[in-house]
Amino acid sequence: MTNQSTAPKRPHVMGLQERRLDRTILRTYRSKVDIDELVPNPKQPRLGLKEDEELQRQIEANEGLFEPLLVEPHPDLPGKYRIIDGDRRWTNSRVLVDRGREQYRQIPVEVTDRTLSEEERLRVWIYIHRQRKEWDAKEKEMVAYRLVDLVGRASAANILGITVRELDKLVEVFEVSAKFTALREPSAAITWARELMGVSKKLLVPTVVDAVVKKVNEKRITNSKDLRKLRKILPAPVARAHFLSDSGDLDSAELRLRPAEKKHGTGLLTDLEVALEAMKNLPWTAIQDLKGNANVIKTIEEAEKLLHSLRQNLT
Repeated sequence: MTNQSTAPKRPHVMGLQERRLDRTILRTYRSKVDIDELVPNPKQPRLGLKEDEELQRQIEANEGLFEPLLVEPHPDLPGKYRIIDGDRRWTNSRVLVDRGREQYRQIPVEVTDRTLSEEERLRVWIYIHRQRKEWDAKEKEMVAYRLVDLVGRASAANILGITVRELDKLVEVFEVSAKFTALREPSAAITWARELMGVSKKLLVPTVVDAVVKKVNEKRITNSKDLRKLRKILPAPVARAHFLSDSGDLDSAELRLRPAEKKHGTGLLTDLEVALEAMKNLPWTAIQDLKGNANVIKTIEEAEKLLHSLRQNLT
């Protein structure tokens, strides 16, 4: 027999109701629980800061939460509930309670009669936030990535209501965002990745991505919008080679796009010096990427002939 004094406390059940959220059908009941019995979901898709002074004022004006949190029995913590939807409401109620507003300690909840699977939890969260039209575009990448891992590309695209091609772009952005590890706000990594992926895919070879990530993590690039300069830099061989070098950055690479200052009445010497510097600074990994490229080999052969002819005329 269960010892009643040690059994986990459950709120009084007022009767189950059926709630359909897209393809997921939940059986839930309404109640109130102590704020300490609620546990945030560590895999909550919503990014960024959750403390919101405006929301705190609304809670106080309404004398509590108007809309209950959707929660489920916690799989690992008996007597506690994991938040499915309502993490921001819980966070800001917590702030008020920590300031001594004990009247906000009791939180209205809608409790599922079972713990959901991760796929069900994501489906429910996506459906709720799409209905409210408050799903931040920056959150789609994270959700897409997790859905693909859970149910595959086709099913994930179907759940999100997008094409597989659109899904692949979201997943690619999320994977690139994970490389930016030294940002002050980790949630900003998606913004950086989006700017980087705005560059033509033909130009965005692995060596370029690695160079950008390295320079961002070293804080040599501090504004995500500056990555748009790559659209002009990467198609230009000299500017591109300089940017990929250890000493290169966006501003110095951009200078390689402008006409060089004339020396000794002619720009030839300056042009030759710039080309020579670009070849010296070309990373070994970039050379490997070009290995076997017929167009590059042909261009080098033409350059050799021109340089040989130029040398004969100058000596």
